[in-house]
Amino acid sequence: MAQKSEKIKKLNSRQELILAFIEEKKTVAISQIVEYVQITSENVTRITIARDLEKLVELGYLERKGAGRSTAYEISASYSILKEIDVEIYFSVDPDKREIREKFNFDIFDKLKNIFTEKEKEKLTKLNQIYQRKIKTLPGELLKKEIERLNIDFSWKSSKIEGNTYSLLETEQLIKNQKEAIGHSRDEATMILNHKSALEYIQKNKTLFSTISAKKIIDIHTLLISGLETEKNIRKRLVRITGTKYAPLDNEFQIKEALDDTCVVVNQTKNPFEKGLILMLLIAYIQPFNDGNKRTSRLSGNAILSAFNCCLLSYRSMDEIEYKKAMLLFYEQNNIAYFKKLFIAQFEFAVENYFG
Repeated sequence: MAQKSEKIKKLNSRQELILAFIEEKKTVAISQIVEYVQITSENVTRITIARDLEKLVELGYLERKGAGRSTAYEISASYSILKEIDVEIYFSVDPDKREIREKFNFDIFDKLKNIFTEKEKEKLTKLNQIYQRKIKTLPGELLKKEIERLNIDFSWKSSKIEGNTYSLLETEQLIKNQKEAIGHSRDEATMILNHKSALEYIQKNKTLFSTISAKKIIDIHTLLISGLETEKNIRKRLVRITGTKYAPLDNEFQIKEALDDTCVVVNQTKNPFEKGLILMLLIAYIQPFNDGNKRTSRLSGNAILSAFNCCLLSYRSMDEIEYKKAMLLFYEQNNIAYFKKLFIAQFEFAVENYFG
């Protein structure tokens, strides 16, 4: 995927006009929409407007009510989390000047539904079918080597996102030959090896993660922080996040409740890609631990994918800055559009670049 900041493809001005009109009027008949658009925009046919409405429904921005002449439209409950945000413009504003949601939003659990469009689900499913065919035809020894290669790449990039300075080649030497690189701290080596251990754990216990629980998330975190000066279990004090005014929950009991609610949402969600993405976002949003939250979110997402026989993400081509921007957009606006875009790109990259 591109290494520069990407703009999410914008809606055209007419589609934005339709959204603004429906958002103001709540529930609007198709005849009213056509009349309004044709008054404000010259030479627009009813067929063109119908196509605009179809696209907005497909994107999850609108909900359609009724049929035929009685068809009406209203803003979907998920619109605020799915709507497109221009990433470059958003982050051109200083963190302290951005208008954001500074506190944890307990309503988020009800909004994270149907977060992929039908076309996106179809694309991810087709990609996973390619992955399934690949692993079925790959000889056992080669399959083992490819799993190891993906695990090395993931351990390297996930650690790099957290500031680890090991190179990919140094990471390979560490994992394959237990050879620590000169000029790096012991903690950096430990972080990488912990990723390897956690990945092997979720791969050996695939079916365990077909349902998720707070304990299973805590177990993954425990593997990731082993040997590091980080406290285990749910945190009991405030944590702050660099580069944002968003402040996660600071009450141990509320944190535990939010983690339990996360597990309920994930377990009720049917689509495995939605399960994985929701789990990743919410663990990072809740920040249940003193440290290692985003590492835990990435490993937990892969645990879900593994449980449902989907290709794991390596994040090898992920730009660390773009990843952090996507997370900040969720923290500050509860918007998933950019993170979803990166997730799909990383899944496509993994299917195309591993297992033959």
